[in-house]
Amino acid sequence: MIRKNKVVQGIVFSIIGLFTLITMIILIVIVFHIISNGLKGISLSFILQYPEEMGKSGGIFPVIVGTLYVTLLAVIIAAPVGVLAAIYLTEYAKKGKIVEVIRFGTETLAGIPSIIYGLFGFAFFVIALGFRWSILSGALTLSIMILPTIIRTSEEAIKTVPMSFREGSLALGATKWQTIAKVVVPPAMPGILTGVILGVGRAIGETAAVLLTAGSSLNFPTSIFSPTRTMSVHLYILSSEGLSKLNSYATATLLILIVFIINTFANMIIRRYNRILGRG
Repeated sequence: MIRKNKVVQGIVFSIIGLFTLITMIILIVIVFHIISNGLKGISLSFILQYPEEMGKSGGIFPVIVGTLYVTLLAVIIAAPVGVLAAIYLTEYAKKGKIVEVIRFGTETLAGIPSIIYGLFGFAFFVIALGFRWSILSGALTLSIMILPTIIRTSEEAIKTVPMSFREGSLALGATKWQTIAKVVVPPAMPGILTGVILGVGRAIGETAAVLLTAGSSLNFPTSIFSPTRTMSVHLYILSSEGLSKLNSYATATLLILIVFIINTFANMIIRRYNRILGRG
């Protein structure tokens, strides 16, 4: 019986390993194809110059700036709300139907197609509130999109903190908020940052929701009320309209590099934080 279980376990592990290898190979092939074609079009002038002929030539400097503006503003809005909501759900809210409904709602929102968020943002932020196509409209829409991811990830990170930490802090005379702020949140911070990173990854690569709310202007954005074009939208327009194959690959390559840099920098912060906590 034990030998049979080991054989079954070995077969299952082999299948899992095989599918993991296939997934990695597909990912490597896709990334290599994009980067190998995109590096030919990347230069200092491509990064720093303004687009010309609707993106057929020139650079993508305003597009890069618009991408960073929209993503940064979305994270600034969503991260505090998401973390505080997670703290409330795990530390303050009593277990019951209301909490279950809220959690079910956040899980449902995480699975809604981005075009639905885009239509909502267009109807509410662009038209109803009068923000028009702008960085603010795009950022508010993206913040709603990434909020469920931040909430659920932060919740799970906070739940991993042992209950004995809370009990010891309260026994020493600390208030509920002092316990949360100084005892619960610090150990959970790496997990919370992971949720924020996932949110950044989704926001920076979003197309449909941003196209309907931030617009597709190639002008340099001067304020949060200026319309802009993100790199994902720029890539979509270049590819779908066949404007420039070389610029399409170059834009995709830069987008991959930016996401890679952001993730690397965030992981460095997480590792350093773990060392401070004595976890590594």
